[in-house]
Amino acid sequence: MACPFFFPIERFAEKAWRKPPRLPLGDPYQGVCHVDPMREWRPDEATLREACNLGYARKKCPRFPKDADPDAVRFTALSETNGTLKLYYVIEKNYTPLEHGPLEYSVPEQRFVRSHSSALVVKQAQAYVESYLRRKFEPQDEANNPHRR
Repeated sequence: MACPFFFPIERFAEKAWRKPPRLPLGDPYQGVCHVDPMREWRPDEATLREACNLGYARKKCPRFPKDADPDAVRFTALSETNGTLKLYYVIEKNYTPLEHGPLEYSVPEQRFVRSHSSALVVKQAQAYVESYLRRKFEPQDEANNPHRR
């Protein structure tokens, strides 16, 4: 469940976490805070690790708006058929869904064919898709893979 104000830009270097936890976007990401879209803020590494990438940052991040509705955004891959990856998103507050719905991503076209109205949700979904596809196609060392089930 990434922070609902987190705009992921690029994957963290693998050394950012000695052993990354299971992350909502699949991989750890660097990015910017969009609490105030007119004044983007680049969080430090500790904030990225403890709040932005994990969500539920209301008590962990001093920038998190006290009156914000959403606490976190989560994604899951449902299926992949004929080059279309079907996802489901949930925007939460206090672990309760505020909004949810399907997204569809065309793998060959590398774009969403069924998207969301929020640029933040779309950007987070894109990061999730990139992580999902990378893990699917890149060989992983099973002993050191934090994403194995």
